[in-house]
Amino acid sequence: MPCLLSQRDTRTTEIMDDPRCDREWLYRTYRQFRAVNAALSRIRSVYKRWIRPAMRIPERTYSLLDIGFGGGDIARALHRWACADGLRLTITGIDIDARAYGYVQTLAWPEGVTFRVADVNEIREQQERYDFVFSNHLVHHLDTAALPAMLASAAALCAREVLFVDVQRGDLAYLGFALLSAIAFRDSYIRHDGLISIKRSYTRRELAAIAPPGWTVERLFPFRLVLRYAAAAEA
Repeated sequence: MPCLLSQRDTRTTEIMDDPRCDREWLYRTYRQFRAVNAALSRIRSVYKRWIRPAMRIPERTYSLLDIGFGGGDIARALHRWACADGLRLTITGIDIDARAYGYVQTLAWPEGVTFRVADVNEIREQQERYDFVFSNHLVHHLDTAALPAMLASAAALCAREVLFVDVQRGDLAYLGFALLSAIAFRDSYIRHDGLISIKRSYTRRELAAIAPPGWTVERLFPFRLVLRYAAAAEA
């Protein structure tokens, strides 16, 4: 249990969430997400542990919904890893922030990776269905009242696995990121917003206490949580 960060900070917001924030700094932050996620988010471990084993038929095309795609780097990485493993994975990224969509439109993307401005409720209303529903760093943005509805929508859209990855709040996570970001990410919102993200995030015990029935909370070293729902998979 954290000492310095014993309570979630639910009042402080991230600069990136302000529509008036500087666009140049915002886009630089999106670009730097790739380095941050590669170093800290353990997405490859998530892919190897839960996504790849569920794609058992090489000839079949699987689908993944990425909620809150940000800079699009995780969608690109997941698609690349699947291709390298001889698997077919199409990825649809959604984000409620049109600025994120504007950013990814400045980049080239492989066939099978698409993005759009939408929220999860719109996708659910359209009765879309995906093998996997994934999100990174979304949970800490949600309060305990909003989280169940998000999880219910994600589960309704999913045929195999729902995987919500987030940082685990802790003193060492906060102090470690404060030191790292002071050196590497001084020219974007990574440092400021990353520290707020840690303060807003849950501990494993907190998240497990509010997770609906059927959901589990897994921990990945050193400071990652995976809120997971395993649907009744079809072939």
